[in-house]
Amino acid sequence: MAFGLIKYGLSPSYPGKRFLSRQPELKSSYDVVIIGGGGHGLACAYYLAKNHGVKNVAVLEKGYIGGGNTGRNTAIIRSNYLTPEGVAFYDESVRLFQGLSEDLDFNILYTERGHFTLAHTDAAMRTSRWRAEVNKHLGVNSEVVDREDLRKLVPCMNLSEDVRHPVLGALYHPPGSIARHDAVAWGYAGRAAELGVEIHQGTEVTGLEIEGGRITGVVTNRGHVGCGKAMQAVAGLSGVMAAKAGFKLPIRTVPLQACVSMPLKPFLDPIIVSGSLHIYISQGSRGELVMGGSTDPYPRYQTRSTLDFMEGLMAHILELFPFLADVPVLRQWAGMTDMTPDFSPVMGETPVKNYYIDSGWGTWGFKATPVCGKRMAETIATARVPELLQPFRLSRFEEYHLVGEKGAASVGH
Repeated sequence: MAFGLIKYGLSPSYPGKRFLSRQPELKSSYDVVIIGGGGHGLACAYYLAKNHGVKNVAVLEKGYIGGGNTGRNTAIIRSNYLTPEGVAFYDESVRLFQGLSEDLDFNILYTERGHFTLAHTDAAMRTSRWRAEVNKHLGVNSEVVDREDLRKLVPCMNLSEDVRHPVLGALYHPPGSIARHDAVAWGYAGRAAELGVEIHQGTEVTGLEIEGGRITGVVTNRGHVGCGKAMQAVAGLSGVMAAKAGFKLPIRTVPLQACVSMPLKPFLDPIIVSGSLHIYISQGSRGELVMGGSTDPYPRYQTRSTLDFMEGLMAHILELFPFLADVPVLRQWAGMTDMTPDFSPVMGETPVKNYYIDSGWGTWGFKATPVCGKRMAETIATARVPELLQPFRLSRFEEYHLVGEKGAASVGH
């Protein structure tokens, strides 16, 4: 690899082709229009073309590829959820992630680290045991460990009882991993484009055309585009886009903030999460500490970071890792999360015929990228919602068949 880079750098000509072809003009119509060029939208386009032969597809992104929540998350991948529906769904996603670099012929820097959800109270320990039993029943590797086990597995963490929130134990999930979030988006974009999908950046959808209860086209800042089917995957703007289609989503949009430190020598291999303290921390491949906290307590459509978030987050981080007190924080940011009442996503059909939805991801959208793309592509191509997605249908809120994942969201409540 190093020799190849040197040879490429010293060469008078650069044979490398463009990752994406030059952006074409919009056609008058497409079989499928995907609104949103984040990981989910691009993954759906890729699987439509690869698995179902549907290649007359346009992905419309108002900004640039991966510039929304795909580039604003902390790239944690896991399947240790609380409900059987959630565990089964994310377990398929983890398995897809494990082979994704090979599938896309693009290195997404997927690394298995192990994931610890800390418990600071007896109630949290009971929830950990509950989650472990659900996980094991569905074939997902999770187990409860006590404080002595943690001393061996995470020796750098402060496990003293002389702190405000002593650690009693944790839910240990060995398959917990991280990946490069922008690599996932670009990998899907490149392969989808090779298969004939058109990706239009700087193309904002300003309206939807619906006739007889069926989607017939979209209105963009570059003109009108007809379509046979459409899907929205716009994260924090899900409610806004759904309103253009004439229906309301049970979603509120709140910012979720995160930050990274300066790079340090590797010392923290696993991912550490505390549902009680609403924090998580992992060390990236470049040595930086990636840290985040709970969602902001009030709805807003902004990605502004705040001092209040930083102060609260650091107080809890330093309780677990006091030796980080003098480590500078390089940058902080926020993403817009679309939270549902039961802390589970909304996928599948909508009241508008041939208009599909991929929303309600809150604090866990990145880890669902491959499975959501694959299964939403199946839904669109076959006009049938697969069994794996049925629990997450929009109509569940009217039927009161909720999928309560609040206990496993960790930082989202």
